[in-house]
Amino acid sequence: MKLLSHLSRNGEGLPGPADERRLVLGFAAWHEALALALGEPTGDPARRWSATGRGKRLLASIFGNSPFLSEVAAKEWAFLTRLVEEGADLLFAEIIAAIELPADRSEDTTALMRRLRIAKRRVALVAAVAELAGAWSLEQQTGALSRFAEAAVGAALRDLLRQAASKGFVDLPSLEDPERDSGFIVLGMGKLGGYELNYSSDIDLILLYDPMRARISSRDGIQSFFVRLARDLGRILDTRTADGYVFRTDLRLRPDPASTPLALSVPAALAYYESVGQNWERAALIKARPVAGDRVAGQNFLRELEPFIWRKNLDFAAIQDIHSIKRQINAYRGGGRIAVEGHDIKTGRGGIREIEFFAQTQQLIWGGRLRALRTGSTCESLRRLADAGRIDPTTATELIDDYRFLRRLEHRLQMVDDAQTHALPSDRAGVARIGVFLGYRQTDAFVADLLGHLGSVETHYAELFEQAPSLSGPGNLVFTGVEDDPETLRTLSQLGFAKPAAVAGLVRSWHHGRLRATRSQRAREILTELVPEMLRIFGATPHPDTALLRFDQFLSRLPAGVQFFSLFHANPRLLELIAEIMAGAPHLSEQLAQRPALLDAVLTEGFFSPPPDRIALAADLDQVLGDAGDYEDTLDALRRWAGERRFQVGVQLLRRALDGGRAGEVLADIAETALAGLLPAVETEFARRHGRVPGGKFAVIGMGRLGSREMTLASDLDLILIYDVPPDSEVSGGLHPLPIATYYARPRRPPTANFTKSICGCVRRGHRDRSPRASRGSPATSANPPGRGSTWR
Repeated sequence: MKLLSHLSRNGEGLPGPADERRLVLGFAAWHEALALALGEPTGDPARRWSATGRGKRLLASIFGNSPFLSEVAAKEWAFLTRLVEEGADLLFAEIIAAIELPADRSEDTTALMRRLRIAKRRVALVAAVAELAGAWSLEQQTGALSRFAEAAVGAALRDLLRQAASKGFVDLPSLEDPERDSGFIVLGMGKLGGYELNYSSDIDLILLYDPMRARISSRDGIQSFFVRLARDLGRILDTRTADGYVFRTDLRLRPDPASTPLALSVPAALAYYESVGQNWERAALIKARPVAGDRVAGQNFLRELEPFIWRKNLDFAAIQDIHSIKRQINAYRGGGRIAVEGHDIKTGRGGIREIEFFAQTQQLIWGGRLRALRTGSTCESLRRLADAGRIDPTTATELIDDYRFLRRLEHRLQMVDDAQTHALPSDRAGVARIGVFLGYRQTDAFVADLLGHLGSVETHYAELFEQAPSLSGPGNLVFTGVEDDPETLRTLSQLGFAKPAAVAGLVRSWHHGRLRATRSQRAREILTELVPEMLRIFGATPHPDTALLRFDQFLSRLPAGVQFFSLFHANPRLLELIAEIMAGAPHLSEQLAQRPALLDAVLTEGFFSPPPDRIALAADLDQVLGDAGDYEDTLDALRRWAGERRFQVGVQLLRRALDGGRAGEVLADIAETALAGLLPAVETEFARRHGRVPGGKFAVIGMGRLGSREMTLASDLDLILIYDVPPDSEVSGGLHPLPIATYYARPRRPPTANFTKSICGCVRRGHRDRSPRASRGSPATSANPPGRGSTWR
């Protein structure tokens, strides 16, 4: 018996049964299945091999450890018999060949789905039994699972393309080989791309289409066609039926998955990576390879991406960002610990992710110059890094040994119930059962080996970035990739955020470059360094979720981010002030969102000192206006000055340095000073165009809260504008004289300039009319303003 020949006479080397109850139930189901098969040709061979010592030991390993494999073995007893007699390699090749043969044109999608699910069930049995019996190495097991996934995706895609061609939606060069030259690209990412697929893994895919190669006749257009194709592809593979499922598909590694369609055009994907692609995406693309569809187009796409993934020069410029990624994955040295019960052997301390990250960061740094480092296999990349002298050979050997141990453990965890889990059982009895399934007779020996491997990984991983600057934070804060890290959500909740998933999504969106402020690589690098402290500061405010949303609105108005993020990085107290404003002062936060330059005022000397009196305000404004060139410069300077002074009052109100009564007086002083500085400028500009009215006088009267000196930050300026002229005055002087009524009051049609309109237009937009119709010696009428911005609302 070919498979059992790998075992000793009594089956020594196989894991023993960890659960006697499961063992009894498994053998009962096996004998029942054989009893129902009485008279079938394969029934007797099945009874013969399963009655031998090695056969019983193999079945005990299955039945006593894995409910999932027990069910599959009883259901597929005839196939298991062939596996034992003919060997894993032959049967696996047979399964793949059956999937890749040209499909029977009479087969519908339902029949295909059933055929793929039965094949997946049998591959799961082959991969498990061959590894348990020692017939397959870890690399053979993961390679077979990856090879089957590739074949299954291809079979599903060919079925969909043939259906679309039969309906006239697509013109295929070949119905016998529908994938060829179809223009539809399926990239395998992650462990699928690296031939390292888990036993119960999802498959990570990026789906693209080349509009220059695809010949689509669908009335909905090319994008809608390929999005439907992507959705149907996922449905064929991951829908659970009575026969199970094939693979859960994950499309979230595509560019900016929250805002892009399931299938993206090649030009759009290239534009994304070239403009806002991130270093973690470069790391992910190291393993990318075409697994189905138009493979020529897929290879062309990856060649186009080579300058993005592999920088020609030694990529030390990206090391700071890589440091940040590493420190986000484990944001503080003192936090987290290597554990046993409940420990996540993939993302936890000393886990598989740290080994993968160790290799990928070195590949990113050196792979642009050393083509030999461009491999998707983790173990192979470590070997090549050692061969190239980039890491110590002993380090490579130890990490490869750690990787194999942890991957074998990961597979045994997943074999139990065909669950995509990476966490050890949370109780000691569960840990003991997994130890038995892995071949240990003593739990303590298993735990000692486990801790040894986890500790080895942690040590090498820490040494890799021992010179990295600190990124101390309150806990794990991971915003790379597309998934919410459970530890990150827990940390955000502890920080005070009521909706941690929404906060994580918001921070990720910044890293995807959806805002102008975060589109440059340098801006994202600084932001990455800033995020832990930023979240701690915002989390300490009374309303952290609201404050962070307002901060996002502020960021959305910024034309660029490097300057501001650098400012926050250098001035943590400024960030604290921003959080305080966003959490407790909606009016100020709106002002800041509209005019981010107001932050400059915070850094000026005396911003937090008591506001000056009218005389000092006037002197300050005179100095500001003294540097103005022309009339428009004067207005811009005046608006900026008034805005900064009002912002100063608002901040001091927020911090209770001013009470409401004093703030009203200061705001009135600012308004009167602004008006006093504005009136001469308007008079001079108006006189330049329309001359002056001999003997004419003009007054601005403050009403309402301005008049009573009880202003608030939201107060308008209620003004009455009055003019008086000698009785014999008819027109103004100057090159373009105006009648008195027009000069001071509402313009005639077509509209012409008037003095009142100029005053009001400079003060604010949309000034409300508080005065009666203009006439000599009567209040002048306000008007809708021209001009840019406003001095006061």
